[in-house]
Amino acid sequence: MVRHTTKGYFVGATIVSTANREVKMYWSAAERKLSLDEQPVRRLTDYLGTLRAVVFCTEDLQLVKGTSRTRRRFMDLLLMQTQPNYLPLLQRYAQALRSRNSLLKQRSLDVALLESFSQELVSVGDQLISARRSLLPRISPLARLAYRRISNDAEELRLEYQPSVKGDFAVELARASARERTYRSTLVGPHRDDLALLLNGQSAAQFGSEGQKRTLAIALKMAQAEYITGLLGSPPVLLIDDVMGELDAKRRSGLLPLLERSQHARGQVFMTCTEENWPRELGRDLHRWEIKSGSLATLNTHSGTG
Repeated sequence: MVRHTTKGYFVGATIVSTANREVKMYWSAAERKLSLDEQPVRRLTDYLGTLRAVVFCTEDLQLVKGTSRTRRRFMDLLLMQTQPNYLPLLQRYAQALRSRNSLLKQRSLDVALLESFSQELVSVGDQLISARRSLLPRISPLARLAYRRISNDAEELRLEYQPSVKGDFAVELARASARERTYRSTLVGPHRDDLALLLNGQSAAQFGSEGQKRTLAIALKMAQAEYITGLLGSPPVLLIDDVMGELDAKRRSGLLPLLERSQHARGQVFMTCTEENWPRELGRDLHRWEIKSGSLATLNTHSGTG
């Protein structure tokens, strides 16, 4: 976002929903400012839900190829967008985890204090695990269907929640105490969960082709958009950043149902590309802009063209 030779960027928007909200954001290496209706946003919980958006971009490949942290973040973001109490829980867990890890790194261990942080970790962690576990049966069929649409029924996708805690969190945490003192870190808990992505029963990260991985990453984002729409009754804003160029014509057309449903529900889609390679069926409804040397120009839209 930052142009060469400049310090930062500013972006502002009017968000139109049940009520109009004014959002302004300034970012630089030195400072970051976010305001909502001319008031500074001090806590993320005060802003979350103001604008619900789903981003499709090349970095989404890390959902398949990256570490478990990326897939946990995917689950957490979805829960934050749809459950108001989830972010405060996540923040409480992160704080207890940091405090507990800090204690484990000290030479002289305060056992009583460690136990108090362990109790907080278990209490909040159980709620996070429960929320993630209940999310999977809802999101998995949507991802499976999206994958089938884009890949033209090429493979069967399955999502499996893999919690770090298999049984009783408190018991497993106690069992790990000797190992924790060796590694000076908390070794059990939802901060070590993963989401298994399987194509025809095999790990997509290990055995999937590049095309399959791209298709899977997009299917996960489509499922995210569908889930938010179904739960909240209105579609999120879709931000599609040059994804079309990475898909062949058949797979590009697999995105059409999502885009059409968003349009029918009066949703909004922003799509960037370096060439006109979106599905031809979208041509009649496009508003096109071109960016050259940092300047924005409106292009004429020709009915029925790509």
